[in-house]
Amino acid sequence: MGKPREIGRRGLLRGAVAAGAVGLVGPAGIGPAGALAQTGATRPLPGRGHFVIRNAYVMTMDAGLGDVADGDVHVRDGAVVAVGQKLAAPGATVLDGRGMIVLPGFVETHWHMWNTLLRSMAGDNPDHGYFRTTALIGRAYQAEDMYHGTLLAAAEALNNGMTHVHSWCHNIRGPDYARADLRALQEAGLRARFSYGAPQGLAGKDLPDLADMERLHGEWDRHSNGGLITLGFAWRGQGGNSAPVPEEVWKKEYETGRKLGIPISVHASGSRPTVGQIAALAKAGCLSKDMQAIHANFATAEEIQALAASGASVSSSPFTELRIGFGLQQTGKFLAARVPVGLSVDTVELSGNADMFAIMKAIQNVENGETEKEFTLPARRVLELATIEGARSMGIDDRTGSLKPGKRADLIMVSTRDVNIGVFSDPAHMLVEAAEPSNVDTVVVDGRILKRHGRLTALDVRRVVSGAAAARAALLKRANWS
Repeated sequence: MGKPREIGRRGLLRGAVAAGAVGLVGPAGIGPAGALAQTGATRPLPGRGHFVIRNAYVMTMDAGLGDVADGDVHVRDGAVVAVGQKLAAPGATVLDGRGMIVLPGFVETHWHMWNTLLRSMAGDNPDHGYFRTTALIGRAYQAEDMYHGTLLAAAEALNNGMTHVHSWCHNIRGPDYARADLRALQEAGLRARFSYGAPQGLAGKDLPDLADMERLHGEWDRHSNGGLITLGFAWRGQGGNSAPVPEEVWKKEYETGRKLGIPISVHASGSRPTVGQIAALAKAGCLSKDMQAIHANFATAEEIQALAASGASVSSSPFTELRIGFGLQQTGKFLAARVPVGLSVDTVELSGNADMFAIMKAIQNVENGETEKEFTLPARRVLELATIEGARSMGIDDRTGSLKPGKRADLIMVSTRDVNIGVFSDPAHMLVEAAEPSNVDTVVVDGRILKRHGRLTALDVRRVVSGAAAARAALLKRANWS
């Protein structure tokens, strides 16, 4: 989340799995851009293998291909080769898909992964509220705390079926902070956008380190993990009523992002005191196809039309927005106006965990409750928000978000044999209403199997968790937090 009059952000994390087992596709080193020293909590990423998933219920999330019962998915060299029944795949390792739903991995669109060390620390009074807690402890962060927080978040993301995350990094206190956050994303093997943000506590009149963002952009091949990670700008925008950013400052920030040609995202019109922020951005000519408005729960009808006309997208985080009192989501209005919508963890400091299944359920239930109608937002439409629509909102739908020959192989296998599911009904309803992270059997990112049989393959969860716990203890001591 941002400043209270600016909008919020929060992330969620859930349980880690036991220590990872080796994937089926065989070992391989990290790609040229990810050749960083491994920590005790990480292993070299498995190679992009050649395998075929057989006899699964395949939800391609592609309008032309649809669902394929008793279907196969053939993957080679990181790409989807074919989807269909009884595919010929000579030489491919076979993964048994019986009792599994196979679908694209979930696309998360806005997450302050760095503050995962502050999980569930937003308290019940103003002294320990989200904004104050984040600002005070955020100032005590060291670069390695960024690494441990983001690595813990990345482990939860993979465990829970997310193959893409948006690390909205708004506590970059020096160049090493940004590189530490990126190191965690690289070691995890996730597809991601890393958005460069200002440090906690920066005065509105002061500029973030735009020169370092430009340096990072110039050396991006060293950080992109072979193209898996892209660079964005976590912009403060024009600020809010209680924390305005002077025009000469926000314009300098915005123009730097435009000069670099990177996508920009901003918290805007998310709470009642911030009504009009999107209109102000539109008036200033700042809305564009690669602009993401975060939250936007109080966007007016005119602002929604402005977003639609510009091609800008919205990122919605129902649990954190509800938890902090930012009101209800306007999902149906955005979709009716053809504004791309993605789903967000935001911050586990508020939400407690990063459960995309629960986020989907919340989005559906809030919309149906608001409209007082059971059928307003169908389950399959909600599933699109977590997959192909989320990818569209991030501008990556040409690579991921659906299982279509030629796209990158980002997919998950969800077991339908567990006690919380048990019987096979409509698959979209099962995923949105019944499934949970424990049902995620297998996660594949860019053809690499990063979770198999319920265990992560490149991250040692026990060490990820112990590293994060030690970092948090030292952090709270430095911050004199009690």
